Amino acid sequence: MSGFVFNTSASVICEPGAVKKLDELTLKTVGRRVLLITDKGLVGAGLIAPVIARLEAAGIDVAVFDEVVADPPEAIVIKAAQTAKKQGAEGVIGLGGGSSLDVAKLVALLVGGSEQLADIYGVGMVKGKRLPLILIPTTAGTGSEVTPISIITTGEAEKKGVVAPELLPDVAVLDAELTLGLPAHVTAATGIDAMVHAIEAYTSTSANNNPLSKVLAKEALRLLGANIEQAVNQPQDKDARSNMLLGSMLAGQAFANSPVAAVHALAYPIGGIFHVPHGVSNALVLPHVMRFNLPVCEQAYAELAPLVFPELSEVPAEKRAGVFIDRLAELSKVLGLETKLREVGIAEEHVVKLASEAMKQSRLLVNNPREVSEDNALQIYHQAL
Repeated sequence: MSGFVFNTSASVICEPGAVKKLDELTLKTVGRRVLLITDKGLVGAGLIAPVIARLEAAGIDVAVFDEVVADPPEAIVIKAAQTAKKQGAEGVIGLGGGSSLDVAKLVALLVGGSEQLADIYGVGMVKGKRLPLILIPTTAGTGSEVTPISIITTGEAEKKGVVAPELLPDVAVLDAELTLGLPAHVTAATGIDAMVHAIEAYTSTSANNNPLSKVLAKEALRLLGANIEQAVNQPQDKDARSNMLLGSMLAGQAFANSPVAAVHALAYPIGGIFHVPHGVSNALVLPHVMRFNLPVCEQAYAELAPLVFPELSEVPAEKRAGVFIDRLAELSKVLGLETKLREVGIAEEHVVKLASEAMKQSRLLVNNPREVSEDNALQIYHQAL
């Protein structure tokens, strides 16, 4: 067995209603002056006010930054960091989807270490420390609460990542009650996103692909496959929501240490240019990238197939991988997701730009089991039209 490194969040609390203990966690982990980073949607939904009230009742000074948007641009991160500095924040709480958590990570880093955002893009570029950090996901998809990765939109559409162990929080809080009101489309998209994390982690050619990531990826797929339809169709099912949240986190732990590849590389330009939600972007290209990878991933896909669709254990091994890909494509349709690029406003004349932008994601493409050229990316996008 080759050597490997496995990092994850220092503490994970997984319990419905766990956010009710946030005052105790904050006093213990962060301090009495915190910046809470979230988005206006959660504020409008009434999820944030009870959290603030609980924190303030414990004598904690809370400032709220609620300007996070999907695919957050650099300006949002910088503005949030300025808010934290003005407040004199002792620590940061990120509460929301992956975008809010990613912004919270970077704010904790920029304020705690006084580094410039432009200087830390890439892998292992962080030199300073960060402020204490608590992350609380409200979607079951990104796994950002256990990944040392933050993705930001730079310029008009390009996405760049900061990858450093310093981004891992002190505490990740998984409270399924926070996900009960999640709309069906968001539940489906984020759930497929988590599945992609697990599939790509399992098949990653990263030198750090390791037994722990593989085990976590498999258990993540088992949980996600068994619960995603129930979570979409019965949104108040707390058990299904809890299993989705746990599956998402396990997939996050897997890909945090065995990085994702071409599905994400080709999905990023779709989100960056056309503002398609990240989970939907992944779902649109997933079956087509998997078919491209099939010649070198047949055995791995055959191993994963029965975890998501148990009945596929009856399909002959030599056919199972292909059926698995077809069933994943069908699952997206069953869940109500868009399955063609044209359904999200992308036409044939756009694919050349998409392919060119995808090639900039070298950090991800290097992990793909099969080398992807710009022509390959162009063909995959054409197939997804």
